[in-house]
Amino acid sequence: MSYAHLTDNARHIIAVFTLATSQEIQLGLDWYPSAFKISERIGKRAGISTYHAAGVITALSPRNKWEDNVRNADSLAKVYAAGGTVTDLTSVPCRTTHPNKHQAITILTTPNIAPQHLITGAKRHEFYNCITHPELNDVCIDGHAYSVWLGEYLPASKAPSIGKKLRARIKQDYHDACSFINEELGESYITSDIQAITWVTHKRIHNV
Repeated sequence: MSYAHLTDNARHIIAVFTLATSQEIQLGLDWYPSAFKISERIGKRAGISTYHAAGVITALSPRNKWEDNVRNADSLAKVYAAGGTVTDLTSVPCRTTHPNKHQAITILTTPNIAPQHLITGAKRHEFYNCITHPELNDVCIDGHAYSVWLGEYLPASKAPSIGKKLRARIKQDYHDACSFINEELGESYITSDIQAITWVTHKRIHNV
């Protein structure tokens, strides 16, 4: 993949990557593996699989800061492990919408159903895949990832609804940017690595 064949948007992704510090690169590389380890810990606490725990985290993720996301998932796991009913779980405070919490509770309380069959929304499926199945080489397109792709800062509240066609285009540009970076640097990053690295860097640059 030559630079000349990249779209302007793929070049925007590469431009942000070039601004990443060594620490930000490592933070990005560690991000999804760390989320998987957190899922393992929560799963053990609740007596469910790592994948179901990751599903709970995923369900709670929209509009939820990562620290609160993990804390909310952990709180639900504690109540569930203590034999809490659905009513008990519903009363657990979570910094997300009621439908999101309901989805998390459903995933938590139905360990016989694979989480991917209960998770809704393209972004959440991408997030879940990045945490649990890196071999799929998926990429999570949230508001920050969109801003990186766009080449300018856009508040999450002003990010447009990303339909199927636009999502596919953005993901392809992330894949192409990843291929270019790997060829240039002799690395073996997967696309979610590049998304996470640029996400961390973008947040630092724009103080968000």
